[in-house]
Amino acid sequence: MNLSILYRGPLESCNYDCPYCPFAKRHDGPERLREDRAALDRFTDWVRRNPDRDRISVLFTPWGEGLSRSWYRDALVALSNLSHVDRVAIQTNLAGRTEFLADADRRTVALWATYHPGQVSRRAFLGRCAGLDALGVRYSVGVVGLPEHLAEARAMRAALPPEAYLWVNAADGHTYDADARAAWTAIDPLFSYSVTPHASAGYECRAGESVISVLGDGTVRRCHFIPTRLGNLYDGSYRAALRARACTNATCDCHIGYVHLKRLPLYDVFSGGVLERIPLMSAAAARTPRV
Repeated sequence: MNLSILYRGPLESCNYDCPYCPFAKRHDGPERLREDRAALDRFTDWVRRNPDRDRISVLFTPWGEGLSRSWYRDALVALSNLSHVDRVAIQTNLAGRTEFLADADRRTVALWATYHPGQVSRRAFLGRCAGLDALGVRYSVGVVGLPEHLAEARAMRAALPPEAYLWVNAADGHTYDADARAAWTAIDPLFSYSVTPHASAGYECRAGESVISVLGDGTVRRCHFIPTRLGNLYDGSYRAALRARACTNATCDCHIGYVHLKRLPLYDVFSGGVLERIPLMSAAAARTPRV
């Protein structure tokens, strides 16, 4: 089968202190870092062995910043070069160097990058993006849709290559009037999917069928937002629980969740880039020669 995995290990530390993030400037001690590294090594080995002979795609969704840790960089390279892995991507603030991706298979690896104004200069962030372009690594760029970020988001959209998708996440607890929605939609044509939570109770979702969430100890859940345990990845007990089923939450307001709702057209919108949040329109633009 085609199996997509959202992996989240024990890592919580981050080098940024964004006021809208509960994990800002959190510090992991040596023991926690060793635990995270051992968990990721175990997961990487499982993907390498591929006991059920699946086609596998992986999105790393750490609470902290993964690319500042060598074991996440190593995992991206190793998994990208496996013939049965269709995609490996990671959510990142893009603060670290990306030259290591020269050893990755660029047909498989991708980055979901977030620009945090106030934490990094626009020039430095764009430099990282230019490095990815030079390497031929696919990526998306995003920003949290706070009013104080609007000018920077506009400037970032103008500076990025036209084929690079810039997504906007509606800020938690923030209300958007018609003018604000129009302003953000001018930057991200798909902003309407983020601005309002999606009714999900009773609607079928791919989560728990062909998409799973995996924690560092191997615990398998449908997704990050439903805590019910389906089994464990490493003893294979999760496998019997995979089936089509309806969501049990009233709403879903996070892209890594609602993108898998079957009632939404997002598998078509993001065809070929679901995990890394790159829509088909951006992929088509990347194939169109500039004149």
